[in-house]
Amino acid sequence: MPGTSPADAVAVVFGELPGLPFLPELPGRGPGADMVGRTAALLVDLPVETTTGGWKLAPRPGRDQRRAASMLSADLDAAEEAAAGYAGAFKIQLCGPWTLAASLERSRSLDPVLTDPGAIAEVVASLAEGIAAYVADVGKRIGGATLVLQLDEPALPAALAGSVPTASGLNRVGAIDAAVASQRLASVLRAAGAFSVVHCCAGDIPFGVINKAGAGAVGFDLSLLRDREIDLVAQAAEAGTGLLCGALPTTDAKRDSPASHRDPRQTAAAVITLWHRAGMPPGTLTEQVVITPACGLAGTSPRAARAALAHCQEAARIVPELIEEDPR
Repeated sequence: MPGTSPADAVAVVFGELPGLPFLPELPGRGPGADMVGRTAALLVDLPVETTTGGWKLAPRPGRDQRRAASMLSADLDAAEEAAAGYAGAFKIQLCGPWTLAASLERSRSLDPVLTDPGAIAEVVASLAEGIAAYVADVGKRIGGATLVLQLDEPALPAALAGSVPTASGLNRVGAIDAAVASQRLASVLRAAGAFSVVHCCAGDIPFGVINKAGAGAVGFDLSLLRDREIDLVAQAAEAGTGLLCGALPTTDAKRDSPASHRDPRQTAAAVITLWHRAGMPPGTLTEQVVITPACGLAGTSPRAARAALAHCQEAARIVPELIEEDPR
């Protein structure tokens, strides 16, 4: 989300999405509020610090990690206050293990953790422990909520394809085996002990890896879905996997509102079309699909972010009406 005030962002989220509010990320506050920094601050016995390019493993805890932890605590304070008396689903989101491994530099090298299998194992184990403690903390703070954990994995397709660059940019990290990718991801999801979503707003969404990891739902950018991936969507849906369908484009994030040129009926119709193409019964769409923006809204204005959330909420409301008009 845009802005720097946790209280303001939480108020917008609870106001526009009363059925599925979430803990906002506010990267505009700087290092530590970003996806990687927020997650890295949760690592157990693996200190981190900022670099000119992002984050790296460090020899000892320092100011950067403390700042990230402090901002996350402030975010939770705001959510706890807004959620007083709330009973329902509440989503928290963090960086997934493979995107974290592709984004964190090793302590004695500029190359990403992804280049070192031993370092990957350490980061994944530490992340699993840290996320388990984090989920427990959020559960205590918002006692009436049913927690949903979203792991953002935009770098997972690149890790599987062997296209993550090394520090020099002249080489690429070797491709990660799909079975290993599923196993590592599964270990983090199991440790969390909450309903889980794996979100990937990149192309070549690895539905198979995500499903085998045991995720309860998968989130994706509908505009990047290719024809040959429709069968994968169908397989996921038939297996009971939920779909967070990024049907509202956010590529025009610098405009006043990514929803300004689209009617909610258009967004709803795009999701229904996907469901029809996947060969799924129309009546099950509202049980398995959540309509979302395609990716994050941090690059928009506060007004645009609010409009995008309201747009998705309205599109979801319209879906049953459109299905009734054209049940096929």
